[in-house]
Amino acid sequence: MIKSVLIFNNHGKARLIKFYQQIASDIATQQALIQEIFSLVSKRPDTVCNFLEGSKLLGGKDTRVIYRHYATLYFVFVVDESESELGILDLIQVFVESLDRCFENVCELDLIFHFDEVHHILSEIIQGGMVLETNMNEIVEAIQEMNRAKKKSSGVTAGSLGLRASETLRHGFRH
Repeated sequence: MIKSVLIFNNHGKARLIKFYQQIASDIATQQALIQEIFSLVSKRPDTVCNFLEGSKLLGGKDTRVIYRHYATLYFVFVVDESESELGILDLIQVFVESLDRCFENVCELDLIFHFDEVHHILSEIIQGGMVLETNMNEIVEAIQEMNRAKKKSSGVTAGSLGLRASETLRHGFRH
């Protein structure tokens, strides 16, 4: 099971935090956990393995930290021992490529300013710590459908406002 998905920049700023399993009950412990994960992955050279065994704070030896470092971002998945490390690395690749297709060359600013869409993309891939979808075409199509629905609903609102404004101008400002 996937316990959490985290995205950090090179300076340790969290850009996405999604827990699927409660790890800590208080914010201070969660912050310490996030800081520990970042310190573990950021100190490792790019030439070493992308799998780490969890510490006591993370849940012990049955917890693994699997990550990929792309440009200025670390994509980190914390999983239990039942998950395949190579499968999770592939899942990280699917997530990154899905983000890239949706944002056309995804960058850190996309994660900051479109956090709701990033969470929606992640929820198309993972729900409740279980993998739902790995087909990038299906993921991107679901996101595009959501965007079309958003535009349609905002278009109706803008259209109705435009209609009201034109009626008001035609009939004058009568009370």
